[in-house]
Amino acid sequence: MPSRDYHEGLWEGVPAGLEPSDFQMRRRFLMAAVTPGLHVLDVGCGEGVFAAELVRAGADVVGIDVAEEPLRRARTLHPELDLRLVDGEGAWGLGDAAFDLVWAGEVIEHVADTARWLSEVRRVLRSGGRLLLSTPAHGALAMLRLAVSTRAFEEHFDPRGDHLRFYSRDTLTRLLADFGFEQIDVRLSGAVPGSGGVLLATARRARF
Repeated sequence: MPSRDYHEGLWEGVPAGLEPSDFQMRRRFLMAAVTPGLHVLDVGCGEGVFAAELVRAGADVVGIDVAEEPLRRARTLHPELDLRLVDGEGAWGLGDAAFDLVWAGEVIEHVADTARWLSEVRRVLRSGGRLLLSTPAHGALAMLRLAVSTRAFEEHFDPRGDHLRFYSRDTLTRLLADFGFEQIDVRLSGAVPGSGGVLLATARRARF
């Protein structure tokens, strides 16, 4: 199945207007890094909730997604946004070093070709630009729960699910370092350490 058809099918099952998961926590994390005039790319912008918040904070924002349905919804809700459909399996059609900050909230776990995706993130960031991302956490206690509970394992790793990658604090840190990022800070939020929650990561693109 072509990538776009797959993602369009996923969005057909998502009711319009849902608040993103852990929205207030992730919004605080993102807004703490934003200043007026910053050029920001919102990767996997969905219905444009975070992109609209960024615009209200004075940022110059481009939102991209691999499916047309969420962009259609976002254009209806936020006609002021600059929203673009991109190829989920190729280049994004954006300029080199065009952005000061890339935000990818709950996206990286859905990516099949992580190497290509991170290479695009790095390409569009200016030298010294920052990447902020969030993704579900898979710490030691969370993995232990999955190991001892057949039901929990089957629900979490449902083969029909759309999560393709599963990250711990250490694996995400090493991945970002491997792709030319530095000053990497990955922290757990929203849960007892090791039991689940959300990883909030910041990293800086290594300077030329």
